[in-house]
Amino acid sequence: MIKQPHELALMAESGRLLASVFEALDRLPLEGLSTLQVNDWVERFIVQELKARPASKGQYGFAYVLNSSIDNVVCHGIPSASDILRNGSIVNLDITLEKNGYIADSSKMYLIGEVSHAARRLVNSTREAMWKGIATVRPGATLGDIGFAIQRHAKQAGYSVVKEYCGHGIGREMHEEPQVLHYGRRGTGLALQAGMTFTIEPMINQGRAAIDSSDDGWTVTTRDGKLSAQCEHTVEVTETGVRVLTLRTEEHALAERLLGSSR
Repeated sequence: MIKQPHELALMAESGRLLASVFEALDRLPLEGLSTLQVNDWVERFIVQELKARPASKGQYGFAYVLNSSIDNVVCHGIPSASDILRNGSIVNLDITLEKNGYIADSSKMYLIGEVSHAARRLVNSTREAMWKGIATVRPGATLGDIGFAIQRHAKQAGYSVVKEYCGHGIGREMHEEPQVLHYGRRGTGLALQAGMTFTIEPMINQGRAAIDSSDDGWTVTTRDGKLSAQCEHTVEVTETGVRVLTLRTEEHALAERLLGSSR
């Protein structure tokens, strides 16, 4: 689980490139596009502009470069020509990228057009919960500290945490040890060490935590039909705290405020 300095440098480069994918998506008018059009645009950008590999394509038999999870879809939404990003929707775009043998993984929520206050609040709270988890990362902290911080923030906001899916170690493989739960008790679980790299990616439901899996074998939805949101970054445990390897330019000031010198 511990990466060497040269490996961390390569992971940081993959993370930087993946951040640039989201920064390019930020400039793309998403309303009216199908999720398949977004998928194809992202694939062209990663392959042609960044000379990198979309790591999700072909992984576990998945045929696309991203997951597109709209409204009540919790995760693993499949890009489709018939799924149009319409005014009022929220969508999570989850993208992985491999460069020089190392993988980065990140996702971002996009608000399409005029979104309701309730939907915007859920998205904001989910983003905050992710950052609460990230802020606990440092040598000697535990995986339980991360989960506790995320679950407490979600619960205080009146939401529930999906427990069936979690963050994960990452490096040469997309899914490595350890598993990073988004709920837990402080001081429990694996102690963090400098050189670990993993994702933190809470899925927060507006209603109950219960989920259903679709017949397509991928798409996961909320059982009560209410909205769900997810945010994700790949992080490195440093000697002094945490570095967010997939940090986007828009988040630099936030990371400085929350993480200070540890970033």
